[in-house]
Amino acid sequence: MTLAFEKEIVELEARINDLTRRSVSENADRHRFDSEIKRLHKKLETLKRRVYASLTPWDIVQIARHPERPTIRDYIKGLCDEFIELHGDRAFSDDKAIIGGFATIEEHRIMLIGHQKGKGVEENVKVNFGMAHPEGYRKALRLMKLAVKYRLPVVSFIDTPGAYPGEELKRADRQKQ
Repeated sequence: MTLAFEKEIVELEARINDLTRRSVSENADRHRFDSEIKRLHKKLETLKRRVYASLTPWDIVQIARHPERPTIRDYIKGLCDEFIELHGDRAFSDDKAIIGGFATIEEHRIMLIGHQKGKGVEENVKVNFGMAHPEGYRKALRLMKLAVKYRLPVVSFIDTPGAYPGEELKRADRQKQ
């Protein structure tokens, strides 16, 4: 899905990709292709700077709500060499809107905690659209205390519309106490 303000960028990227494919298949005039591709890359960088420097508040909201935006699990796959997910708050249940655990980035061990949003309707419902319940915040606190115990830095990814505001959870939390 392309946003309106990204149309020119996407078109230029498609042109670069097309020229790159042609330069590989048509070996004859590779120098001409390479210089044109280099020129278009410079133009693309300038265009991106101009477009993203002049975003309106609504453009920013559209980026934040983009359905193809990376989630915490995407970042974990891309950044972490190892990730051991920990579950539950040890008092009530496991909130799927908050994920966290031990991770390794290069040789650095960390405690990673983040809000999980889904990529589709079914997954969003499963993780409550990234809105944590009280047990999610208790889980995050438990993981932070565990990080202190093992002297690990905490890296957090915050991507949430806010806590779940439902009354039934407040009642359930009070009954448990």
